[in-house]
Amino acid sequence: MKIIKLTAENVKRLKAVEITPDGTVQVITGRNAQGKTSVLDAIWLALGGGAASRETAQPIRAGEVKASVTLDLGDLVVTRTWTGEKTALTVKSADGAKYSSPQSVLDALVGRLSFDPLEFTRLSGREQLSALLELVQLDVNLDDLSADRQLLYTDRTEIGRKGKALEGQAAGLGPLEDAPAEEVSASDLIARIRGAQQREQEQADDRREVQRWTEEVAEAQRQLTHARMMLADVQALVSTHRAVEDVDALERNLASVEETNRAVRRNAERRTVDERLAAVRSAYAAATEAIDEIDRTKADALAKATFPVPGLGFDDAGVTYNDVPFSQASAAEQIRVSLAMAMSLNPTLRVIRILDGSLLDADNLRLISEMAAERDYQLWIERVADGSGVGVVIEDGEVAA
Repeated sequence: MKIIKLTAENVKRLKAVEITPDGTVQVITGRNAQGKTSVLDAIWLALGGGAASRETAQPIRAGEVKASVTLDLGDLVVTRTWTGEKTALTVKSADGAKYSSPQSVLDALVGRLSFDPLEFTRLSGREQLSALLELVQLDVNLDDLSADRQLLYTDRTEIGRKGKALEGQAAGLGPLEDAPAEEVSASDLIARIRGAQQREQEQADDRREVQRWTEEVAEAQRQLTHARMMLADVQALVSTHRAVEDVDALERNLASVEETNRAVRRNAERRTVDERLAAVRSAYAAATEAIDEIDRTKADALAKATFPVPGLGFDDAGVTYNDVPFSQASAAEQIRVSLAMAMSLNPTLRVIRILDGSLLDADNLRLISEMAAERDYQLWIERVADGSGVGVVIEDGEVAA
């Protein structure tokens, strides 16, 4: 759907104009302050509704009380009028039937950038990203992913801080020493020493008894029977004796018990720190994996998305082109991307207006003209008169003869 005819009366600087566009590119030219911009604004005022009204404080030409603009779009005829501070809108179909909600019909046709694609180059990074996301259908909510990622990143940072503290604590304790798993009891060692001494004494006494009774047998035959009985008893007792612990070794252990116990305690503390550090490292790895999963989800979603221009994308900072910030793209690249965005936002009403067209050099003007022809769009471009005689010349609010 394109503009077949534009008729405007008393709109801004215009008195009365009627323009039937010819070809893909319609240049509106003339000297400054003659009404060139008013022609393009008349299109915006007719279609833009509340947004256009807010941008135009005084749509009626100074000194007049009424204004009107009519756009014949082929399938639709749009007429907007102003009387004083009141405005009225009529949208008719080609057969003359009126629509009951005319602005809703227009809102479904008009994209925000379609009435000045170069506006995209002037938007902030965040505004450019918002405009791009209007075009890209993603199967994930990027705001939710970003919020989840930020939470995980914050948690992982805290986990990492704890891990660093535990690593420092472990380093301060040094490596594990060669020590028993539990502290040694000095009192137990002393008791064992005394027990060993007592058993050693008892066993020595038993051995003396054997000797004494052996001598008694030799000396006193009359006590032989009794002595042999006692000897058998004592020999039986001796046969039950077990090896006695080395008292000297036990005493050496007693001397080193505190050093041993210190190593046991330090080893226990080190094992505790190692266990906590392992848990923290596991939590850090889990948070990292969760962040990586969010990044993969986002990357997969972007990989599936169809962008209006090859190489167009975005990151957390804003829109990118060929993986560099859009603001760093060349002027020609920015114009090409912005125009493609405008066309994608406005697939039905295939009308594009470009304000300040005089800022476009010959190469860029040729570029956008070729894009419009290739994609079957109609361009309305405002340019200051350059003496070439190309386009519709506006003088004092009217089409020059």
